[in-house]
Amino acid sequence: MAFPFSPTVLYYSYCCHCFLSEIRMIGARACRWFTFLLCLLSWLQTDAFLVGITYVGNAVAKGAVCLDGSPPAYHMDKGFGAGVNNWLVHFEGGGWCNNVSTCLNRKSTRLGSSTKMAKEIELSGLLSNKEKFNPDFYNWNRIKVRYCDGSSFTGDVEQVDPATNLHFRGARVWLAIIDDLLAKGMSKAENALLSGCSAGGLTSILHCDNFRSLLPVGTKVKCLADAGYFINVKDVSGTLHVQSFYDEVVTLHGSAKNLPSSCTSRMKPSMCFFPQNMAQGIRTPLFLVNAAYDSWQIKNILAPGVADPHGQWHSCKLDIKQCSSSQLETMQGFRLQFLNALSGLGTSSANGMFINSCYAHCQTEMQETWLRADSPVLGKTPIAKAVGDWYYDRSPFQKIDCPYPCDSSCHNRIFDP
Repeated sequence: MAFPFSPTVLYYSYCCHCFLSEIRMIGARACRWFTFLLCLLSWLQTDAFLVGITYVGNAVAKGAVCLDGSPPAYHMDKGFGAGVNNWLVHFEGGGWCNNVSTCLNRKSTRLGSSTKMAKEIELSGLLSNKEKFNPDFYNWNRIKVRYCDGSSFTGDVEQVDPATNLHFRGARVWLAIIDDLLAKGMSKAENALLSGCSAGGLTSILHCDNFRSLLPVGTKVKCLADAGYFINVKDVSGTLHVQSFYDEVVTLHGSAKNLPSSCTSRMKPSMCFFPQNMAQGIRTPLFLVNAAYDSWQIKNILAPGVADPHGQWHSCKLDIKQCSSSQLETMQGFRLQFLNALSGLGTSSANGMFINSCYAHCQTEMQETWLRADSPVLGKTPIAKAVGDWYYDRSPFQKIDCPYPCDSSCHNRIFDP
């Protein structure tokens, strides 16, 4: 279900409604005007702002379309001042679809059709346009690319089954989006950062070198992956569930030809969906932001529903504080496997990492975890400063947190049951 107002607007509407009930005595009309002004002031003081959608209409003729055949889309806030020739291209997350059934389900949502996407969305965190919230990138051209193909922008199947009308064209969408941005000024970029969250974070890893190759030779290009370092480990039942899942994704979407050849020449293409198997071949500097107890990976890789038929992990996955001692021990084991998988990134000092011990997923898009007085830190450094220092070569940053529950700066996720 799509709501006509953002969560922030709804929150302030609720606050204003409560305030209204407290001041009935000043008169209904005056009260309404006063409340409206209060709401407006509250909204203006928030860190997020609304940006309209841009549809890449000419992509349709190239077959670069969402699952349902609709044009791809993005939201762009233009750079200004010293940042007018700098570009931050951020890819949205949202999982993957691994068979016709799951792709048909996505097809009728914003993750499969641009016709279902909100016309305006809030941008905050690393996409904020305010210097105090985003000091290194606030005046760049900041783009959030919407995700509607279900393959981390790797698929390319020419044939479309008329029975389903599913289009597996993620790789074409990737190129169409980049071409559109190049035509709008990115061809003159001085600095560029490819980033993404979750499945979008995987996109930034898989396409990192390709992004660099499409930009001018003199452009400073780096990549940032937030919660995109998905690892290949057994679930609590002892099954390599995620390996089978990725195999189905790559097969269905015809992704093999669009995965790095440095990896596919050595192993099965679907294994190259795991960054631990292909990241060492990336030549462009890459920064990883990831929770060692990534909440999505705990819920869907370590303890997916199929591996926990009796729901013993249900409460634990909703709130890490509800985990039993044995479940925490299992999660500590997952952390060690995650840290071991990081060796796949290689040892280059050009790369960076901010690996904290939080129960979280995607920490760059939200202001509270990107940069705020109480945001997560490693060595007293928040994510925004770590990324900015690394990008601008002010100082390297490669830090790994101590095990849970040592980090009091974490914003651990608590999910609604």
